[in-house]
Parts: sequence; structure tokens; C-alpha cells
Amino acid sequence: MERKSGIILEEYNPAWHTTFEQLKSVYQECLQDLVVSVEHVGSTSVVGLAAKPIIDIDLVIESKETMNKVIEKLIHLGYRHQGDLGITGRESFKRLSDTTPLVANRRTWPPHHLYACLQGNTGLSNHLQFRNYLRQHPEKISEYARLKKQLATLYPFDMDQYVAGKTGFITEILKQTGISQTEIDQIVEQNKVK
Repeated sequence: MERKSGIILEEYNPAWHTTFEQLKSVYQECLQDLVVSVEHVGSTSVVGLAAKPIIDIDLVIESKETMNKVIEKLIHLGYRHQGDLGITGRESFKRLSDTTPLVANRRTWPPHHLYACLQGNTGLSNHLQFRNYLRQHPEKISEYARLKKQLATLYPFDMDQYVAGKTGFITEILKQTGISQTEIDQIVEQNKVK
């Protein structure tokens, strides 16, 4: 494990996938046909990639009409709805405790970020295309890991700078996946230092 005084990066851990699968089961049972798919995204979803030990999960939702039902059910599971946080078509949720999502055995869950994304949304496309590209191009995994470690050293207490520093790498890969320039511009805008 590599500790960077605020930003913690760990080498890839297979337990991340196991945790995702367990959480996925909870969401599928709770949401049933309200969710199109449950996607493990972010660095913990790429075998061999160093990451902050926080699982990122995108719930893919078919329509805006379905979103309110999803929000209600996730609140019942112990999440607080945070709105879109500036990313249209993606709703963010915060855990109220370490036992969120609330299940019968009241177990403690590892840290995770949860988003409900409308199918076809730019943020969702960005997550899936970037993840899939890295999974298919292992040579880029070590390059991305080096960049992340360098940024964590340069900006140990500044998450905005850390995120902004990764944007160029991410957008270059997304261009190769065929994502539009308009979508690239949206990503750059969203990742600017506030």
C-alpha cells in the first residue's frame, strides 16, 4: 500500500471485484427491473491498476421516469441522494454509514461511490469506454498507474488537482474510443480545478 498523506493508492486487490459482485447482488435484488445493468467502473475495475481503495459503481437506468423510483429505493437502503453534482443524467448517492447498503445481516461494507446513470449518458459512456479500453490495452495500465502515483505525490491534499492532472490521459484514450469532441469538452469542463 502506498500512503500519500490524504490520497491513498493501493496496488490492485482482487477483493475489489468480490466486493463489487456482492454489492451488485444487493442492488439487483432491491431494484430488479428498474436497473438495466450494474457496472463496476473506475480504477478498481481494471485488473492490475493501482487505485484508491474505493469501489465506483454505476447503476444504468433506462429513463428519467424510472430514476425517481430508483432514488426512493436507494434511500431505503441507507443512501443519501446528493443530486447530479453538476453532471446531467447522473445522480450521486452517499452512504449514511459503514453498513450502507442496509441488508438483513447489517454487515460492514468497504468504501464505495454509487451513481445512477441514464442509459447513453456522457458520464456513463466515459466510464465504460475508459474502463474497457484499459482492460483491452494492458500496456496503458502501468502508464496510468505511474501518472496517478506521480499526481498523488505532487498533490497529496488536493483531490481537484489530482483529478485535473489525469484528465489529459483520460481524454486521449477516450478520443481513441471514438467519443465525440463535444463529450470530450464536457469531461474537460467537469474535471477543471474549481
